[in-house]
Amino acid sequence: MKRFRIFGFDFDTRVHSLTLEVQNHWEERVKELHRRNRDQTERGLVCEFGEASAEQKRQNFIDLGPKPLSILAFHNRFFNQIRVSFVMGAYYPALTASCALGERILNYLILILRDEFKASPQYKRVYNKDSFDNWDTAIDTLEAWDVLLPAVVIEFRKLRDARNQAIHFRPEVDMNDRTLALGAITSLGSILGNQFCAFGPQPWFITGIPGEIYIKKDWESRPFIRKVYLPNCLAVGPRHKVESVMPWVVKDDYQYEEREVTDEEFCSLRQSDQGS
Repeated sequence: MKRFRIFGFDFDTRVHSLTLEVQNHWEERVKELHRRNRDQTERGLVCEFGEASAEQKRQNFIDLGPKPLSILAFHNRFFNQIRVSFVMGAYYPALTASCALGERILNYLILILRDEFKASPQYKRVYNKDSFDNWDTAIDTLEAWDVLLPAVVIEFRKLRDARNQAIHFRPEVDMNDRTLALGAITSLGSILGNQFCAFGPQPWFITGIPGEIYIKKDWESRPFIRKVYLPNCLAVGPRHKVESVMPWVVKDDYQYEEREVTDEEFCSLRQSDQGS
């Protein structure tokens, strides 16, 4: 009867308050609220990153865009540090750190998942190593195991190329470190926003309930979902109640029938309960 609902995630959309222009057709109270939010964000950036070169830092923050809505895992803290480095103008450290975190993600996925794929042809290439610096081996293996989404494979290969350009000596890196860093962070953000997202069109999500995301029943046993997503979820029935958000407090003491339901039936039951 129950499904796993995502409750652990991280995001930062403050940049929208800086880039969204006030529209003439908005009500005055909406215009004023937007102006206050923008002023608050700008003051917060100065407080967080300092007054020196504040305009450049503001532009760096805007160019990064929003931090993707991502489940809580090993990558969140390091990705935030990368974004902070870029905003502060430390472009080459942000570039190399993006590449390092990309490699760390590949290693992490191989190490936690490989024992689930012992029967695969790829297992013999990865079973006896503690780390992997050959990106092609790691990407191709995870792609063959049907772990990485196609769009994520593309972005990992872009990040691989950025790594090769940044780590192996290229004189031109001295002149375009900001551009290269922004490209690497964009690829890394796309990887996190697609492979580790907490909301979206991913094939493992039930998306029929507005504002709520659940894992499809037939995806629960897949190694990637079981090891990465389920720790950020709580198994709940269709009549559960969220009593608090910060922190999450969920009440689900209803005595459900001992039977399985399809994902579509779960959505219908959940929506019926919300409408009652």
